[in-house]
Amino acid sequence: MKRSVVLSAVLGVALVTLATRGLVAQQPATGPNVAGIEKVKDNLYMVTGGGGNTAVFVTANGVVLVDTKLANWGQAIMDKVKTVTDKPVTHIINTHTHGDHVGSNEFFPASVEIVAHANVPLSMAKMPAFADGTKKQAFPDKTYTDKMTVLSGTEAIDLYHFGAAHTNGDTFVVFRALRTMHGGDAFAAKGLPLLDVNNGGSGVTYPDTLAKAAAGIKNVDTVIPGHSTVMAWQDFVEFGEFNRAVLTAVQTAKKAGKTPEQAAAELVLPEKFKAYVMTRAKDNVATIYKQLP
Repeated sequence: MKRSVVLSAVLGVALVTLATRGLVAQQPATGPNVAGIEKVKDNLYMVTGGGGNTAVFVTANGVVLVDTKLANWGQAIMDKVKTVTDKPVTHIINTHTHGDHVGSNEFFPASVEIVAHANVPLSMAKMPAFADGTKKQAFPDKTYTDKMTVLSGTEAIDLYHFGAAHTNGDTFVVFRALRTMHGGDAFAAKGLPLLDVNNGGSGVTYPDTLAKAAAGIKNVDTVIPGHSTVMAWQDFVEFGEFNRAVLTAVQTAKKAGKTPEQAAAELVLPEKFKAYVMTRAKDNVATIYKQLP
């Protein structure tokens, strides 16, 4: 398997097309490859811009990246990595399939091992950028189903999958010794999540998936969201409660005979969620209605 050093123009165009189809969870940063970097904890950094947040974990032998942003952002990522270490990238972990998280996988050499949930390559194969089968070098080299550990000792990184949420291939990435988790777009920001039903996302199972993660992941105090600033573990727990409250309200509305449009317009949540962004209310309620029995 060989990875091209430079992504082709075709890949870039295809991923832009993908974004217009609603499969990129958040809008990418504006401007030509403008990235920022901030320290999260010792040896752990977050590179912003270009789509999803990229985690940079500096180990004894190299660098582990979590997500690679949109196409053509590989060099921008590496420019920021080089401000904190000269070590090479050894691993990439993809939190899910979307183009703003896997888009620059192909930038990195074949020696870099790409790891993701087993459903990620299946979903990538359906993406316009990869559907013709010529870009297999951007696909994961290693996959897992429920749990996997990358590296060992104080550098151990635990990967967890608890079920469908944003997609059916979401990974929670835990830097064990640093008590820090990258939530991917299963926890993109404080607001209604994008439900990518084409790739197995579910508004019905979302709260259960988050509850399982909150119960099953131990000793974490810091969270890197997919598209927001660094948060505390309690923010992640609260996000799960938010999604539970949304599902309960929609279930109640459907049982009362309300239309999806009425349910979205009348959606009322507890006061503690007042700061959450609700712009996807109409779409999410409609999706949940279709997924409810």
